[in-house]
Amino acid sequence: MEAQNQEVAALVQKITGLHAAISKLPSLSPSAEVDALFTDLVMACVPASPVDVTKLGPEAQRMREELIRLCSTAEGQLEAHYSDMLTTFDNPLDHLGRFPYYGNYVNLSKLEYELLVRYVPGIAPSSVAFVGSGPLPFSSLVLAAHHLPDALFDNYDRCGAANERAKKLFRADEDLGARMAFHTADVASLKEELGAYDIVFLAALVGMAAEEKAEVIAHLGAHMADSAALVVRSAHGARGFLYPIVDPEDVRRGGFDVLAVCHPEDEVINSVIVARKVDARAAAARKDGLGDWRGVVPVVGPPSKCCKMEASALEKAEEFAANKELSV
Repeated sequence: MEAQNQEVAALVQKITGLHAAISKLPSLSPSAEVDALFTDLVMACVPASPVDVTKLGPEAQRMREELIRLCSTAEGQLEAHYSDMLTTFDNPLDHLGRFPYYGNYVNLSKLEYELLVRYVPGIAPSSVAFVGSGPLPFSSLVLAAHHLPDALFDNYDRCGAANERAKKLFRADEDLGARMAFHTADVASLKEELGAYDIVFLAALVGMAAEEKAEVIAHLGAHMADSAALVVRSAHGARGFLYPIVDPEDVRRGGFDVLAVCHPEDEVINSVIVARKVDARAAAARKDGLGDWRGVVPVVGPPSKCCKMEASALEKAEEFAANKELSV
């Protein structure tokens, strides 16, 4: 235990130093200095660590929250820079690999698709929403091109400039471009629209504080269609210095059954939560504190070797019921 405490203290000290250096930068636009500092930060956060960032002291928590916002700003500027660069090519989609983290999006989207197939059996979406798509909508692109070829994608972002950049990426691919729509809107303004989607993906940086994230999820739960799937990007361990951590209980309280939680241990930085919208009656009972809807999420086998999985008590109950029927 003492060794773990020392490891955590050393990590927090290192992250605090990087936060101080990043905070002093005159700009977060891509540059050699910016790239070097954020590379050091990612390298410090990706390895497995015993740290639980939700239990850090108030000063460290303030530092972490500010660091996540700095990461968000830097990520947005990096994506805008590469989006502009890609649109200088005749077909931008032929050059996606120039973005340094493109492979991460490919692997993350593959993981999310595998989780959906495994934990939402029979899912065949015709309409998908991605909330927080940004100027480089890699996730929607990879999902549409490789995993969900029959689905139409509505991409939402608060930044009109990001959407204008994103649209230009598809100008040379009419088929894929016809399946992509971009809307400038805050998720809080979406209501009836949300009821039309079979799956909603929630980007990691939509709602950066825990309270903000919980409010966004509750809003989705109030307006998504019953049985629609929700995919939420989160973080685990030291990766919680880079992205917000989503508590599965906040997803449940928002009106969803949590079907699976996956914490990758490779270069895929984000954790993934897959959930399903419950009906209005069950959601109201949860809001009023009625019913037995909480529970420990047991560990099950992963869809691939890249992550450790946790599946919900709901899935275990369904398996038990199915086995019982077969034995009668």
